[in-house]
Amino acid sequence: MIYCGLDPGFSGAWGMIDHHGDYWSCGDMIHNGDHLLSRDIIAEMKQAIERQDVEFILEAVHAMPKQGVSSTFKFGMAFGGAIAIIERFSKTSHMVTPQKWKKDMGLTSDKAESLSLARKLWPLAPLHRVKDNGRAEALLLAEWYRRQND
Repeated sequence: MIYCGLDPGFSGAWGMIDHHGDYWSCGDMIHNGDHLLSRDIIAEMKQAIERQDVEFILEAVHAMPKQGVSSTFKFGMAFGGAIAIIERFSKTSHMVTPQKWKKDMGLTSDKAESLSLARKLWPLAPLHRVKDNGRAEALLLAEWYRRQND
């Protein structure tokens, strides 16, 4: 069994771990500035899955107060794109709010904390840059779900 977490948005990512909690794969939400390049994301994910059973976990997020109309629309498009990507692989997925999974994992909203924890859990994962926090959070989403179901 593979667990795949998706941190939606243009700076988001996807991350996969196996049923033992070991790092499997991760990647960024590839985009062209206007929309997600879902074909490219799906191709990367398909290669990583390799005929494994997968459970998908999507961070249930929403627009932020005082966010501009254009930014809100762009974010909504990315969130919808993440849902469409999941639907290419599975009829079911799970959603969890960032407040819930981060609290359960002992994290705050500080993305540096997520990156630090993910680096400790998966030292071989490509999480070397500060901007890899999306990958870190996607992997941690998958780990949160795995822990809920073990």
